[in-house]
Amino acid sequence: MASDLATKWRTLHGDSFPGVRALVPGGAGFIGSHLCEALVSLGASVVALDDLSGGDRKNLESFGPVEFVEGTILDREVVARCTRGCKYVFHQAALGSVPRSVEQPRLYNDVNITGTLNILEAAREAKVARAMFAASSSAYGDNPVPWIETLPVAAKSPYAATKVAGEAYFKAYSNSYGLDTAPLRYFNIFGPRQNANSAYAAVIAAFAKAYIKGQRPVIYGDGEQSRDFTFVHNAVHANLLAARRAKPIGGLVINVGCGDRISVNQLARDMAELLHRPDLAAIHHPERAGDIKHSFADLGRAKTILNYAPVVQFRQGLEQTVGWYKTVIQQ
Repeated sequence: MASDLATKWRTLHGDSFPGVRALVPGGAGFIGSHLCEALVSLGASVVALDDLSGGDRKNLESFGPVEFVEGTILDREVVARCTRGCKYVFHQAALGSVPRSVEQPRLYNDVNITGTLNILEAAREAKVARAMFAASSSAYGDNPVPWIETLPVAAKSPYAATKVAGEAYFKAYSNSYGLDTAPLRYFNIFGPRQNANSAYAAVIAAFAKAYIKGQRPVIYGDGEQSRDFTFVHNAVHANLLAARRAKPIGGLVINVGCGDRISVNQLARDMAELLHRPDLAAIHHPERAGDIKHSFADLGRAKTILNYAPVVQFRQGLEQTVGWYKTVIQQ
């Protein structure tokens, strides 16, 4: 499987990264580790900086070599040291979870905004060629779908607000210092290595854990809310395309999704089918503060600027993800 994946990335990205040094803050996390894996398979020299608050060193053990540095993006000296000599920075480090951000807004401000500033300062001082940023579709709030990047931002949670602030900082550094940047607005990324054990687990991870343990999954609200669920390899692909683009991106925000809509009720039915548990009907709880009703990516700018199109569709990605959870979650 690993060799097949390496072949896939080489087919898509050729010889754009051999010998390139890249920093991935959040590299031991869910998305960050997949990005590290792709970069290593493409011949890059990769530094993964992670404080392990949400990541796990085991995420980096199935491939290599990766230079792992345990540290926080709030430590300016560590960030600066890791960034020296790097051509690219792929900033994936952040506290996720909308509900937790509602409970702990100051913590989210410190990590997601001040930490992002530290990364940008280090990238500017190290004269990196381009810095990519894991932005979030939560920036759109309750704007009508499909979401196009020219819509006004409308953050509904402290988490969303920190991601909007990160976009603004990346744009400002392009304008003020000439550091080329690419904020990529992720839409509901899912896949292997996404933690199912957190109280704030993303919906696919939470559903997988429930079904495998023989429990009824919990849906917040009526379940008719829809998401543009996007398999993690699509996010990796977009980051690699952004890094290797010949022309400047200049802080332009770019959607990264699948361009499809799946309701949470439909997701529950699909996962029940894949895990052979149609008997486990979902339990409905009240809506959570800060949650949005619908998300759906317009991919026109991604296609124009990055030549991006999804490389894994929803159902294929869901099958891979469910298969992975079956191997790591004990019944």
